[in-house]
Amino acid sequence: MSKKVTAKSAPQRGGGRPSRKQAARIRDDILDIATDLFFTQGYGATSIESIAQLAHMSKRTFYHRFTDKAELFRAVVHRVVEKLRPAQVDGLFEGKDLEAVLRRLARVMLEATLKPNALALHRLILAEAGRFPELALVVNAEGSRAEGVKRIAEVLRNAVHPKPNDITATFAAEQFMQMVVALPQRRALGLGNPMTKPELEAWADTTVSLFLHGCLKRAS
Repeated sequence: MSKKVTAKSAPQRGGGRPSRKQAARIRDDILDIATDLFFTQGYGATSIESIAQLAHMSKRTFYHRFTDKAELFRAVVHRVVEKLRPAQVDGLFEGKDLEAVLRRLARVMLEATLKPNALALHRLILAEAGRFPELALVVNAEGSRAEGVKRIAEVLRNAVHPKPNDITATFAAEQFMQMVVALPQRRALGLGNPMTKPELEAWADTTVSLFLHGCLKRAS
């Protein structure tokens, strides 16, 4: 989860117009504090006043950077997602061996999904989406799930013969992501014991095998 920021630990700010570097630092401070408050107190309980107070700034300074709390939340989600995104994304989808590619993707998805900030964001959406449905819309817009489904569907279309149509490939990609992530994420959220690293690796490999080959042998 994000680093805990308190009124005592936030830096004091001097007067005058900030430099470009200072302006970037102010924005980062706001995002650090907002991330912590959103994830620990919830979206509804977090106020712009409390964020400004912890950041040692006026609300006017805050509003120079964000028009409202919704825009701030969008920026928080964008930063969380960007930090979860692996480097060299394109290379993850490349390879002639479909099973090897899917195993690699399964491991990457699990690693990202089970990081503390990813779990904290998921908890927040589950807890507050009923009162603030716009939160789920922000996560869907800023998140990488839709991109992942699209890329996995493309991998399946390129590797499977005869080639599946777009609807079938997209459906299969959605099912694959759900198979990989759902139970490990559920257990990491406290609904069961979190999986160990060896268990997660075995889970990824077995899920890919089931996805590709099914659970019943074909009659000869």
